[in-house]
Amino acid sequence: MKVVVIAGIPGSGSTTVLDHALENLDYINVNYGDAMLQIAQEKGIVEDRDELRLLSSDVQKEIQKSAAKSIKERSKLNNIIVDTHCTIKTPAGFLPGLPKWVLEELQPDIFVLIEADADEILLRRISDITRTRDMEMLKDINLHQEMNRSVSMAYAALTGATVKIIENHNDQLDNSVADMVETLK
Repeated sequence: MKVVVIAGIPGSGSTTVLDHALENLDYINVNYGDAMLQIAQEKGIVEDRDELRLLSSDVQKEIQKSAAKSIKERSKLNNIIVDTHCTIKTPAGFLPGLPKWVLEELQPDIFVLIEADADEILLRRISDITRTRDMEMLKDINLHQEMNRSVSMAYAALTGATVKIIENHNDQLDNSVADMVETLK
């Protein structure tokens, strides 16, 4: 069984690339945010996904632990792709999306980062009326992607996993999907 973590900042297109790649891969997609949301909703502390990042870090950490245990159970029989964020930007600063206790549970084989240019990400965020997103300056978007790169290498050092970066530029989705499929076959 393989465990792959795919991540990208909001607007990078990581979920879109993943959805298309899954058409040609034998993996089950587990969205980490959805697993966390389900737990938080069962506890009655949030109504929607965008409220998760506004919770105190202690509450977020407890929800992360519960989600990791749930995903680990599901990974025993199938190849799993965990769709998540390497870092979460909170009012108090960046929070690791996969802290040590989560990594110890998941033991991923590969981290795949989906990236795009900051201006592409900004325009995608503005166009997405289905989500409530903070508006950021281009330098803040670049910083978030740099934080993801740094944190994913730290995660890899802790787990022995590799890190693959796939660029997802506008009008080049097919290339990004092909790169993902090739990486995970």
